[in-house]
Amino acid sequence: MTAPDATGRPTPRPASRPALPPSAGPGLEAQLERLADEIGDRVSAAVAYGEPVTAEGVTVIPVAEVSVGFGVGVGVGSGPGAGAGDSEGMGGGGALTRPRGFIEIKDGAATYRPLRRPWLDVALPLAALLAGVAAPSLARRLARRRRG
Repeated sequence: MTAPDATGRPTPRPASRPALPPSAGPGLEAQLERLADEIGDRVSAAVAYGEPVTAEGVTVIPVAEVSVGFGVGVGVGSGPGAGAGDSEGMGGGGALTRPRGFIEIKDGAATYRPLRRPWLDVALPLAALLAGVAAPSLARRLARRRRG
């Protein structure tokens, strides 16, 4: 973070870019910037916060977690006829969106409601039960080993 602005809130620093190897060539940096711009245009707040839906006096705004990533690899050309400035590169990217909950607006009050994972409601108590059953047996075995 940087120094606070006039409103007293800190302002974020611009993201730093890793340095490209000299063999990458000038076209690769332009391609990377174009790719970042395209992904940024597609992954916005509209993706994380869907269109609000209103019914019977209640407004619901879906909320999702959005992850974006991309990478590129550059290799120096080899083989007959390859010069010192020859390079090859490949890249790719993508985005992943996971629903996380929704914002409910009712009677002028907004409430965030996370989506629950039903398997956690079963798996965690089951794991605790199994640990509780297995712990005394394991303690007895360890005690026998130490004695004998």
